[in-house]
Amino acid sequence: MLFSVVLLCSLLMFKSALANPACAVCTIAVGASLEIARHLGVDDSVIGVWAGAFLALLGFWTIKWFDKKNWHFPYRDTLLIALSVAMIGFMYMGKMTYHSEVVGFIFYLDPFLFSVIVGALVLILSSNFYQWMKKKNGGHAHFPFEKVFVPVAALALTSAYFYYFPICQNLYHF
Repeated sequence: MLFSVVLLCSLLMFKSALANPACAVCTIAVGASLEIARHLGVDDSVIGVWAGAFLALLGFWTIKWFDKKNWHFPYRDTLLIALSVAMIGFMYMGKMTYHSEVVGFIFYLDPFLFSVIVGALVLILSSNFYQWMKKKNGGHAHFPFEKVFVPVAALALTSAYFYYFPICQNLYHF
């Protein structure tokens, strides 16, 4: 299954419109795998990281669609990304309940919501980091599929951090 998704993503990379920001198949695969991961018992903070990345990807796709329609207005990109990440609020209308806790030793909000925000920021920052590395290398990637590897590796490291070091302060018993 994973091999099929990777193969389809690599085939779609040849079309420039679908290669930026991520291939459509990969975006849908991440979205579909979120519910599967919840049923398998993966921690909500880890799922939140990937949900935030998924919502940021949806924001990027919306920006591309607005570009295609030639709809431009001030702060358009920032607004569209913020609105797409804010769609996580619909999760609380279904099965989830909001419970605020001290997370990350700083913020007083829901741990799932915190991990969604962190996941979106990690995806955006790692994509910008890739663009910076590519620019420093004369406009070329250092190795094949670097554009995919950098954000996925950053999200995987963030997920591992949230899994092994829980973000809820009250989970630490001092």
